[in-house]
Amino acid sequence: MSGSEQPPEALAGPAAAIAEGYAFEGAALELGALLWDGVCHPDAPVRVPLAVLNRHGLVAGATGTGKTKTLQLIAEQLSANGVPVFLADIKGDVSGISAPGADGGKVRERAAQVGQEWRATGFPCEFYGLGGTGPGIPVRATVTGFGPVLLSKVLQLNPTQEQSLGLIFHYADSKGLELDDLKDLRAVVAFLVSDVGKPELKGIGGLSTATAGVILRALTAFEQGGAGEFFGQPEFDTAEFLRTAPDGRGIVSVLELPSVGDRPQLFSTFLMWMLADLYNGLPEVGDLDKPKLVFFFDEAHLLFKGASKAFLESITQTVRLIRSKGVGVFFVTQTPKDVPADVLGQLGNRVQHALRAFTPDDAKALKATVRTFPNSPYDLEEVLTGLGTGEAVVTVLSERGAPTPVAATRLRAPESLMGPVDAAVLAAAVRDSPLFGRYAQAVDRESAYEKLAAREAGAAAAEAGPVAPPERPAGPVPTGARAPKEEPSLVEQVVGSGMFKSLTRSIGTQLGREISRSLFGTARRRR
Repeated sequence: MSGSEQPPEALAGPAAAIAEGYAFEGAALELGALLWDGVCHPDAPVRVPLAVLNRHGLVAGATGTGKTKTLQLIAEQLSANGVPVFLADIKGDVSGISAPGADGGKVRERAAQVGQEWRATGFPCEFYGLGGTGPGIPVRATVTGFGPVLLSKVLQLNPTQEQSLGLIFHYADSKGLELDDLKDLRAVVAFLVSDVGKPELKGIGGLSTATAGVILRALTAFEQGGAGEFFGQPEFDTAEFLRTAPDGRGIVSVLELPSVGDRPQLFSTFLMWMLADLYNGLPEVGDLDKPKLVFFFDEAHLLFKGASKAFLESITQTVRLIRSKGVGVFFVTQTPKDVPADVLGQLGNRVQHALRAFTPDDAKALKATVRTFPNSPYDLEEVLTGLGTGEAVVTVLSERGAPTPVAATRLRAPESLMGPVDAAVLAAAVRDSPLFGRYAQAVDRESAYEKLAAREAGAAAAEAGPVAPPERPAGPVPTGARAPKEEPSLVEQVVGSGMFKSLTRSIGTQLGREISRSLFGTARRRR
C-alpha cells in the first residue's frame, strides 16, 4: 500500500462510499487519509468521533508496524480535546509525548500525503513507576485493595488455591486485619496454619493446611523475587488519572514499565487493578460528549494468557460496565485472536496494522483477523499483509453507533517527540510533580503483621504467668516520700498497650469491619 505516489484522483464507487462513512458532524479525532488502489487521498479523511471513544477499541499489528505511534497520535488529540489519557510505556519510548516533535523531511512528507497541518507540540504528562522502580511517581496498591483474584493471577495459583486465598482475605477483612503489604498477608497465612490459628482455619470454610502452605510458599517466593515493593502504603488513588492541566488539556499519565518488563504477569495484572479501581470509584454517567478517560491497555495478550474462567468473566464484565462511567478502554496487542471473543465483541473501534504470514500459524491468524471485520470491497488478506509502517485498516463506530466502512488508512504523524525524552528531563518532571510528595515515600503503618505480633506477645506473656513484684526495703517509709510504685507485669504492659487494645477491638471481637469487595475481589475505595 505504500508504493509510488500518484496524484490524488476523484473518488468514485466503493471509495466514495467509504469516504462518506467518515463524514461526521461532531468533534472527531483525525486518524489519517484513505488509501484506495495504492493512492492516498488527503481529501478523504478517516476519523473517529470523540463521543464514541468510550465504546472501547483495539489497536493491533505485528511488531514494528507502528502501533506505538498510533497510540501517541490518538493520545495527543484526546489531550488536546481535554480528555485525560493513560498509557503504559513498556519499551520506554512513549515519554516523548511530553516534548515537541522533531521537524524533518519525513514528517513533512507524511503530513503532505495525508493533508495534515503538522506543528511540533508537547503535551502535559505525569510519569509513574510501579512501586518506585525506575523513573516515575511510585504507584502502590495495598494487598487488601488488590484483592484475591488479581493476586492469584500474579502468584499463578490454580482455581482451588485461588478460592482458598479468597477465604483468607475474607477472614482478614472480617477481623479488621489490614493487609497493606505482602508481609501482612504472609503473617495472616502463617497464623492460620499455626497451632493457635488452626481452630480459626476450620471456621472459615474448609481451608486446608496444605493449601495454605502452598500459598505461603508462593508468597515467599514472590516477595523474594522483588515484588514486595509494589504493595504497601500510601495506596495510589487512580482518580489522579482523571486530571486536566490548567490550560484545559487532558493530562497524559504514562506508566514507565521498562524496569519490570521481565515480569509481564505482574504489570499486566496491575493495569487490570487500576481499571477495576477506576470502575469501583466512578459514578454512572451514561453517554457523554467526550469520555472522562481513555485507558490504553498495552500487551493485552499477557493479561488473558493462562487466565481462569472467573478472571476472564470479570474482565468482560468490567469492560462492559465501565463504558457507562465514561471510561474508554483500548486493548493493544498483535492480533485480535489474542483477545477473547466476549471482550473483542465489545470493542467498537479498530485500528489494525499490518500482519505477517511467514508461517502456517501466521496465515491462520491472518484469516481469523479478516473474519473479525465487516464485509469490505477490499481484499483484506492482501491489504493486511501489504500495509506499510504507519498504515492500518480502520473501522470505528459512527455517531449513530453503527460500524463505519472498512478503510485502509495512511495515518498522520504524531506532533510530539517520537522517542524517549532525556532521562534527566524525565527525572526533573517527576520531582516537580505536585503528586511526588504525596506518593514518593513508602509508609509502614500498623497493620496485620504488627497486630498478630502483638497478639503472639500477649499470649506468650499470659502463658509465662505473673511476674513477682520486687521486695520493698525494710523499715518505715520516710515522711513526705511516696511509696514506690509497683512496676506493671509484662501481661499488664501488653494488655495496656494501644496496640493490644486495637487488636482486641478488631480481632478479639466480631466488630471488625467487613470490607466490601467488587469485581476481581478488589476493595471498594472510599473517595
